[in-house]
Amino acid sequence: MDAGSRYNKFRPLLVNQMSQKKNSRENLDRFIPNRSAMDFDYAHYMLSGGKVKKEHVGVNSSSKEAYSKQLAEIFNMNRTRILAFKNKPPPSAERVSGSPSPMQQSKTVKKRRYIPQSPERTLDAPDILDDFYLNLLDWGSSNVIAIALGNSVYLWGASDGSTTELLKVDDDFGPVTGVSWSPDGRHLAVALNNSHVQLWDTLQGSSRLLRTLRGHRLRVGSLDWNGHILTTGGMDSMIINNDVRVRSHVVGTYRGHNQEICGLKWSASGQQLASGGNDNLVHIWSISMGSTNATHQWIHRMTDHTAAVKALSWCPFQSNMVASGGGVGDQCIKFWNTNTGACLNSVNTGSQVCSLLWNRHERELLSSHGFTDNQLTVWKYPSMTKTSELFGHTSRVLHMAQSPDGYTVATAAADETLRLWNVFGNPEETKPVSKRKLEPFFDLAQIR
Repeated sequence: MDAGSRYNKFRPLLVNQMSQKKNSRENLDRFIPNRSAMDFDYAHYMLSGGKVKKEHVGVNSSSKEAYSKQLAEIFNMNRTRILAFKNKPPPSAERVSGSPSPMQQSKTVKKRRYIPQSPERTLDAPDILDDFYLNLLDWGSSNVIAIALGNSVYLWGASDGSTTELLKVDDDFGPVTGVSWSPDGRHLAVALNNSHVQLWDTLQGSSRLLRTLRGHRLRVGSLDWNGHILTTGGMDSMIINNDVRVRSHVVGTYRGHNQEICGLKWSASGQQLASGGNDNLVHIWSISMGSTNATHQWIHRMTDHTAAVKALSWCPFQSNMVASGGGVGDQCIKFWNTNTGACLNSVNTGSQVCSLLWNRHERELLSSHGFTDNQLTVWKYPSMTKTSELFGHTSRVLHMAQSPDGYTVATAAADETLRLWNVFGNPEETKPVSKRKLEPFFDLAQIR
C-alpha cells in the first residue's frame, strides 16, 4: 500500500477527530492539560516522521513535496506546542482597577482629627500646691470643676463660667490635699492635711458640710468613689472603704503598701481597685477583699515601676486593663492585664508621668508630664505612637480631669494656672461609643 492510499484511509478519521475537538465546549481550567485536546498522532509524527524528513533532505520529488504539503495541512504543522490547552477564560464582567475608587478611599482612609495646639481657656489658680502626691482637681458630672487652692476649694461652672468659693479651712486642718466628686455630681469629698475627709453638699445657694470621716492617722491625698463607697488613701499607707450612708462608715481596709498612697482608681464595673504608692508599687484589689473582719491580700502586686506611681487610668474599651505612670525616676507608662497581672507593654516617655486619661471615643491615651517640657502627649493605642504634643504650661502638669462628655480636658500645673484643652474632638465629629463589655460576673460580690 503506497503513501497516498494510507493517507486516504486515515483522513476521514483524522478529520472527525479534529471536528470533535473544535466542537468541544468544555470549560476546564486552562492551566491543566486536557487529554481530549492532545493530538497524539501529531506528536508521534514529530517524534518520528519529522526526523525522517530531515534525514532525507537530499531526496527531492514533486510527488513527495505535494504529499508533505497535504500532510502539513491535515496535521496543522505550524503549531509549536504538542500539549494543547483550552482557550482563556472569558474576561470578568466587572473590571478591577489598579487604584481604589474615591468611594473605596473614603472608606479606608480615615481623616486625621485636628487637635488645637493652644488651650481654649486659661484661668488663674493661685496658691495651688506643688506636690506630686496630692490630687487637687476633679470635674463632676454636673459640669462643675473643683480645685483646691491652699486652704480653700473653689468651684468653677463650665457651662456659665461662674466661680464660687465652697470652703476655707484653718491652718490647723489645712491645706486641702484632695478633692473628688461623687457620681451624682452634687456631693464633693474634700481631704485635709490633718487626716480628716469632709463630705460637702454643693447645691447652689445652700452648700453645707454634711459630715466628717475619720479613720486615717496622717494626711489623705487620694480619693475615689465607687457608688456610695468613698475610698481614701493616706500617708499612713492605708486604703479605707467608707460607706457614706451609715454612721460607722469604715466598711473595708486594704493593707499592702508601705508608703504614702498616691493614686486610687476603681474600675468601671466597681469590682476592682487599682492603687499606686510612693513605694513604687501598683496593687489590684477586689471589692470583696475589703473587710473589717480580716486583712485580705491583693489580687496582684506589680513591682516593675522604679519610682512613685500616681497616674492610674482604667481602659474604657478593655475592662481588664489599667494604665499606670511612674515618677521622675521611672518615666514609664505601663499597661497591665488585671486578670493575670501581666505587663502588656511599657513605654519610656522621657519625663515624669503625673497623670493619665483615656479618650472615651477613640483608642487614645493622654499623659501629662513634668520636667523638662511640662507637656501633654496624645498617644495612639496600641501602637503608642505620638499623635500630638501640647505645650503651654511652664511647670509640671500635676493634675488632669475630663469633662462629662469626654471631649475636653482640664489641667492644673505648678505654674498656678488651670487650662482647658479641646483634646479629644467635638461631639458632632465623633461616632457614638459602643457599649463596653463588663468583666464577667461583675455583680456577684457586693458590699452592704
